[in-house]
Amino acid sequence: MGDSGGGGRGAGAAGSAPGAVRRNDLGQPIGPAVADWTGARAPSRTSIEGVSCRLEPLEVMRHAQALYDACAEDREGRLFTYLSYGPFESVEDYAAWMRGMCADPDLQPFAIVEAGDGRPVGVASYLRAAPAAGSIEVGHLCYAPALQRTRAATEAMFRMMARAFEEWGYRRYEWKCDALNGPSRAAATRLGFRYEGTFRSHLVTKGRNRDTAWYSIVAGEWPALRRAFEAWLAPGNFDGSGRQRQTLATWMPDSAGAPLVIDV
Repeated sequence: MGDSGGGGRGAGAAGSAPGAVRRNDLGQPIGPAVADWTGARAPSRTSIEGVSCRLEPLEVMRHAQALYDACAEDREGRLFTYLSYGPFESVEDYAAWMRGMCADPDLQPFAIVEAGDGRPVGVASYLRAAPAAGSIEVGHLCYAPALQRTRAATEAMFRMMARAFEEWGYRRYEWKCDALNGPSRAAATRLGFRYEGTFRSHLVTKGRNRDTAWYSIVAGEWPALRRAFEAWLAPGNFDGSGRQRQTLATWMPDSAGAPLVIDV
């Protein structure tokens, strides 16, 4: 795979050296030039193929029962504590929720399917796509116990990032979560997202306040992150039992996951 971070659609910034400040004719500071920006592509729901997993467009008839069963292995219902829906009392309730997901024009939801046995073990979605601005979010992440802390869990996120940056030409890839959701925040940092701040009293979810932590990866950061993911996912990094030999952090650039403080 090449090192292009924006699919040739003007995603990179040009005209300024690192740390330099551009100014207009009035002496006011202005942002770096973005050459030939024509916008990103609107997202589409087509399968994404990986090695340890694939992502299939979410379908009720195809995925509801298997995903309900996989999530039911979480006996305590921890999967849904920080989500605005669930846990579900029956597969019928779960299927009804899934129909709403699939019908929402703002969402492009996928089932994460194990490559070996084809078992659906998780859900992830693109959302809030803004092609003109070049921004898109990943969310509605729900990983059944069988998917958690596996090679497939990380590869699914890598494949979704790659599609957003390289196929569709997005400049900004977002991750948002409840500020109290420690596992989600740790996952974002491990995957290279950078913390941008917290929106206080952002939502009311399940009758309680939610402060929302915001994270992002931008196109200029993507080539180095992709190299890190590819090194981590290489077959030689896993032993015969599928355990990693080196952590993803081994190959990540120093800036990956580092919080951002933007002083203008």
